[in-house]
Amino acid sequence: MFKKYLLRKSYRYFHHGKDSIKWVILAVIVGIVVGLVGTAFYYCMDWVTYLREANPWLIFLLPAAGLGIVFCYRRHKGDDALNTNLILSAVHSGDNIPLRMAPLIFASTLVTHLFGGSAGREGAALQLGGSIANGFAKLFKVKENQQNIIIMCGMSAAFSAVFGTPLAAAVFAMEVVSVGIMQYSALLPCVIAALTAHLIATQFGATAESFTVVDIPEFALVPAGQVVLLAIFCGVASILFCVMLHKSGHYFQIWFKNPYIRVLVGAGAVLALTLLIGNQNYNGAGMHVIEECFNGSVPTFAFLLKMVFTAITLAVGFKGGEIVPSFFIGASLGCLFGNLAGLSPSLCAAIGMGAVFCGVTNSPITSLLICFELFGFEGMPYYLLAIAISYVVSGYYGLYQSQKIIYSKYKNAYVNRKTL
Repeated sequence: MFKKYLLRKSYRYFHHGKDSIKWVILAVIVGIVVGLVGTAFYYCMDWVTYLREANPWLIFLLPAAGLGIVFCYRRHKGDDALNTNLILSAVHSGDNIPLRMAPLIFASTLVTHLFGGSAGREGAALQLGGSIANGFAKLFKVKENQQNIIIMCGMSAAFSAVFGTPLAAAVFAMEVVSVGIMQYSALLPCVIAALTAHLIATQFGATAESFTVVDIPEFALVPAGQVVLLAIFCGVASILFCVMLHKSGHYFQIWFKNPYIRVLVGAGAVLALTLLIGNQNYNGAGMHVIEECFNGSVPTFAFLLKMVFTAITLAVGFKGGEIVPSFFIGASLGCLFGNLAGLSPSLCAAIGMGAVFCGVTNSPITSLLICFELFGFEGMPYYLLAIAISYVVSGYYGLYQSQKIIYSKYKNAYVNRKTL
């Protein structure tokens, strides 16, 4: 009897060990391939940004670029359904992710940035990683009920390669899918994929953005109270940004049913706003403006202008992500608050970035890890406090409408609903 018990136990441990080894191998493969693609995307993004900044006249070709993007998506039987929402939906329900999504999002995001559209890069990264990983799931005949894990590996790898934050990348893919629960069986594969992709990226010289936070006060009642107020503002800004993105897309589709006319109108609006403002601070990703926020310099309404530019750009058919714009919004709002409140602008910019990111993605753990990787550990109490408050204040709004709220943010209740 005891011998049979030992045999059963031995077989079970062997079976589990075999599964773990399989997932480590798959995660390494995904990490290498997605890491290489992500690194190429990282350098291409740098290149097109340099070209746009060196040749400001390229903004006048934005309407033509928009027509090209819409044509390519329609020619390859793609539409607005080929986006990050599809990746999250595939993790939930096993929806198919066409491999053509990878080259489409790669090229269209570069075109959007080259000609002055306002967008981020993480949307492309998540879609690249998810579609490539889904291709590996088919190649290696991964069981249908386990395909979501390999898709999350691809998301982690791409996020890590493009942003240089492997710690946050490993958790983000698990946390962003379902608010309130995480699929911990994906932890080891996502960690391996993120670290592998990060190693690939660093070997080719791709490095993470670095920000210097200075004049951090000791954690005390007055600065903590100021941070609470800033976090509330960030939570409200998160809601406003999500509503603007979703409503602008909805109304543009109603007003301009033809996608070619829609993208021409949107490109014209972005061009007109750019000429009216007199600079291109709100075109592209805007990383240079984020860096200026850490130096204490920011236009008063920069966070609102970035919302408008990004909402129009993405609503009419240009491609890119929303997370870097959320960093821009958080940093500029935080810097403005710091200057007005007499609190370190660089600290407030860092707090704003973490808090707005949390508000729009509903991912508090990832937000905290991003703060640690980008800004260091010294401001930890303030980051922690602001992220927790923004998470609650932002309610059930979110960037990705395929994201599910499994458990309530406010009480121990199962809600199982999509974000607003």
